[in-house]
Amino acid sequence: MTSLFDSVALRAEHVRTVTARNRLWISPMCQYSVFAEDGLPTDWHLVHLGQFAVGGAGVVFTEATAVSPEGRISPRDTGIWSDEQAHAWSRVAAFVREQGAVPGMQLAHAGRKASTYAPWGMDGRGTVPPEDGGWAAVAPSPVAFGRYAVPSALDEAGIDGVVADFAAAAERAVGAGFEVLEIHAAHGYLFHQFLSGLANTRTDDYGGSLENRARLLLRVTEAVRRAAGDRAVFVRLSGTDWAPPELADRAWDQDQCATVAGWAASAGADFLDVSTGGILPAADIPLGAGYQVPFAAHVRRSAGVPVATVGLITDAAQADTVIRTGQADAVMVARAALRDPHLALRMARELGVPLDYVPGQYLRAY
Repeated sequence: MTSLFDSVALRAEHVRTVTARNRLWISPMCQYSVFAEDGLPTDWHLVHLGQFAVGGAGVVFTEATAVSPEGRISPRDTGIWSDEQAHAWSRVAAFVREQGAVPGMQLAHAGRKASTYAPWGMDGRGTVPPEDGGWAAVAPSPVAFGRYAVPSALDEAGIDGVVADFAAAAERAVGAGFEVLEIHAAHGYLFHQFLSGLANTRTDDYGGSLENRARLLLRVTEAVRRAAGDRAVFVRLSGTDWAPPELADRAWDQDQCATVAGWAASAGADFLDVSTGGILPAADIPLGAGYQVPFAAHVRRSAGVPVATVGLITDAAQADTVIRTGQADAVMVARAALRDPHLALRMARELGVPLDYVPGQYLRAY
């Protein structure tokens, strides 16, 4: 029976296998810490991500890393649209890999949720206006997210540009030493906006039917797959919009998610990372321990693809049970790892699993 601290091949069917030493991984976490607003990761990102690799995690993902300046959630986000940024990221990837973890980069475009004030350290809420360093957001349709500014709808050339931006970003990420590239298509950002009828009102080849709404994501998945070479490609999806009944006919749900997950795998994705929500400014979400696990389990069962799950998974026995019962192939953690960067080492100790990758510097404490 597979357990939390068994290794897992991320591209088992290919010549070069990317293997994670365990199934407890660090989820992308926005830091809003690029104070120069140039997209360059700093010492903060090196130490922040490096601590999780030292702490025993199997895969360590960067925050949502923008593929273009206009794709940033806030002016303080990191980017991967320039060679200078790729060079700065390379030391982060190298350190994570030196500690035995797999370095992963999440490639992202915020769409209509771009150009917003960071949630800390900036005076303001909502959309940052151009006069304060903001920019015009783009989306599938001119449908605003809550009180944010109304975005401009992408035309065909703009859509082609997004595909090109992701392909170029993937090439830079590979050059910087990242071994997993994750396409962010969840949490109400650009690709999720195309997938959900609550944000996509188009009537062309990118709107209407599920096939059309998934078209851009699948084009990007194929482009990133080509650029990634022998690296692993993940896609993060929201399992549901958590929409109220009156919006259910236009909302994204777990069955659509499972269908698109299968299509993404056919387009070249090796792993699906299943979260939930993000398309609605306010949603009634039944928070609780492991509340998103059933969505990942549904995708795994229905689409027959390997999945990672996330969401209030904080206990060693809880995380191990998710893996042992086949609900997911990996567990992602975020806030729990912020509270304890050595969460993987602690969970292994609690489960009675001996590890050979405890840092020698910390053995006396372990």
